[in-house]
Amino acid sequence: MIIGIPKEIKVQEGRVGLTPAGAHELTRRGHQVYVQKNAGVHSGLSDERYIKAGAIMLDTIEEIYKCADMIVKVKEPLEREFALIKKDQILFTYFHFASDKKLTEAMMKSGAVCIAYETVIEKNGVLPLLTPMSEVAGRLSVQQGAKYLEMPQGGKGVLLGGVPGVKPAEVIIIGAGVVGSNAALMASGLGAHVKILDINLNRLRYLSEVMPANVETVYSTKFAILDLLKTADLVIGATLQVGMKAPHLVTRDMLKEMAPGTVMIDVSVDQGGCFETTHPTTHKDPIYVVDDIIHYCVANIPGAVPVTSTRALTNATMPYVLLLAENGWEAACKKHADLRQGLNIVHGDVVFKGVADSLDLPYTEWKT
Repeated sequence: MIIGIPKEIKVQEGRVGLTPAGAHELTRRGHQVYVQKNAGVHSGLSDERYIKAGAIMLDTIEEIYKCADMIVKVKEPLEREFALIKKDQILFTYFHFASDKKLTEAMMKSGAVCIAYETVIEKNGVLPLLTPMSEVAGRLSVQQGAKYLEMPQGGKGVLLGGVPGVKPAEVIIIGAGVVGSNAALMASGLGAHVKILDINLNRLRYLSEVMPANVETVYSTKFAILDLLKTADLVIGATLQVGMKAPHLVTRDMLKEMAPGTVMIDVSVDQGGCFETTHPTTHKDPIYVVDDIIHYCVANIPGAVPVTSTRALTNATMPYVLLLAENGWEAACKKHADLRQGLNIVHGDVVFKGVADSLDLPYTEWKT
């Protein structure tokens, strides 16, 4: 199979879809790997390393899409890429279709096979390709929150961990999955007082056992969220409904109950955001203010640390890339139920029900 690795074109996105180690494993097995020049430079991966691994470097993104049977990348195709995608081409990346109808319709029109990292699901419910970036995003959300709480950034001027004799910041985390638990670990490690909310009591029991003493678990209700927002310094949205649009758990009206300079980080922004006032931002222009509340809603948070993120992501994706390259998408998806869950669009049909329901589009069951 011919595998193409384009350079990401999202604003300040430094990750790349494949490392030289991955390229070597593919070429060693007889596959061809084409990488766009400088695709890995921000991840500390030079063109020379790809060449030594057996990859062929191409100058432009157009060349990559033209030659490849399968495109492996990190972020969803942007509008300038839509026309480059070929019928029957495999696209293996993060898509987050449920929050972007224009992207969904473009991929349907393309006739491509779209396999989304974020909906590959193992039997135990684990999301193996979403987990590593959720770990990074959860930890980074606390770093960014601490920064924007500083007075020069428009925040309250609160130190996350406080100091002896001065109380620490109040951090509220909505969602106790991978993002939320990693955010709680970071915030508690810095000394903050953390409350983490979820509706899964088993998950809350588990976190109560393993988290430090400065982390409290709270059953999530609208009343509980509103009550906690009144004293919050930093609010992190970390909800997830796999393949579906995130629910709005913090409404515009709730902002009136919060103190000016409070910081809200919506890690769920890729799926539409769990704050009503969320809209996607970029690393270049990451924040905006609504009713005196600072919103940080960057849609590719892990892209800020590409050296770490690229390696963490490709450690997880590489086994699936090999399955697709060795078997083709149909055979690989028939044989591996977790990969089959990643199928979102096949030859113009939406085959993941959560996407169809979120966007009010027809759903077609993919027949194995």
